[in-house]
Amino acid sequence: MTETRAPARREGIPLGRIAGVPVVLAYSWFIIAAFTVLVYGPVLDRSNPALGATAYVVAFAYAVLLLISVLVHELAHALTAKIYGWPTQKIVLNLWGGHTQFESFTASPGRSVLVALAGPAANFVLAGGAWLALSTDSMGSVAEILTNIFMWANFLIAVFNVLPGLPLDGGRLVESAVWKATGSQAKGTVAAGWGGRIIVVAICAWFIVRPLLAGDEPDFSLVIITVLVSGFLWMGASASIQQGTLRARLPLVTAAGLATPAVGLPSTASVQEALRHGAAGTTSLVVYGPDGRPQGVVDPAALASVPPAAADSTPVTAVSFALAPGAYVPEWSKGQELITFLSQLEGRHYAVVDHNGRVTGLLSQDAVVAAITGKRQRTDKRPQGQNR
Repeated sequence: MTETRAPARREGIPLGRIAGVPVVLAYSWFIIAAFTVLVYGPVLDRSNPALGATAYVVAFAYAVLLLISVLVHELAHALTAKIYGWPTQKIVLNLWGGHTQFESFTASPGRSVLVALAGPAANFVLAGGAWLALSTDSMGSVAEILTNIFMWANFLIAVFNVLPGLPLDGGRLVESAVWKATGSQAKGTVAAGWGGRIIVVAICAWFIVRPLLAGDEPDFSLVIITVLVSGFLWMGASASIQQGTLRARLPLVTAAGLATPAVGLPSTASVQEALRHGAAGTTSLVVYGPDGRPQGVVDPAALASVPPAAADSTPVTAVSFALAPGAYVPEWSKGQELITFLSQLEGRHYAVVDHNGRVTGLLSQDAVVAAITGKRQRTDKRPQGQNR
């Protein structure tokens, strides 16, 4: 019977490429478009009775103009990054506006700021262009309404995004300033994340708490928008704090430092030989094949269960569990390079080898995770058999 693999779930509608950058319209954008029509349509209808049902068409056009403004914003990020050779994977336009997704690259404080501020700068330019159009030309009512909306939308997008906290673009200013002062990007990211949380508190205080303290009833639609935006910003700020904290721990992630001592045994060895090498009970035993590459790890429990009379005739492979193909790392591996490599491997154990290919240690996935997260790993660091 042939297995049918389910097609990969698409995150949205591909809109093509602009300057070589793929652009995707996420399905969630239609939620904000519908919200804009339902909330802003009646407002336009009341303020411009002559529009009638057209007010809802204008409201939808408003949503499309917002989409275009966000697209220009993200393209400015992508094109500026392209100058510095930062590869852009794609631009996604979604419920929260949009984001530019980059592939791995090497950043610096100055370049990070320029790429971040390119987005708000583009929106300021669009707002300025709309302002000139309004001040120099006489337009019809609908065109004037949309141009006015376009001007204010871009102005507000630009101002909002330069606020000093992640995930907003202005947060990169804070991150880069702290990064430049301390030499640590991780500390900058954490500081900018806390800046984002402070912004959330300020927004909620201004739009919800302040009217309540003044005895006024906040506008319902404004409260909904405030809650949604604040929730998004809080999650982004918290993610930035977590990312910075994890990045700060990367220097602690070294193959040599996290591995337990281990020695290598040929796959032709017997249980008797394994018992001699592991007599102290503190050294892991890694089995290597005829080509000298690690291929398995001796399970201490299985090793101890072999009767003494059968120890010399039982091969060590009988009491071992297999390592994943290629699950061995140089003892000098560390940081992001080590984590990236391990993330591509299966299994929970990795042999550590020296410059000569000799086994010197055994690294566990638990030890790496504990070093990254700061959480304690279980006390027993000896390898346990895994499901085959």
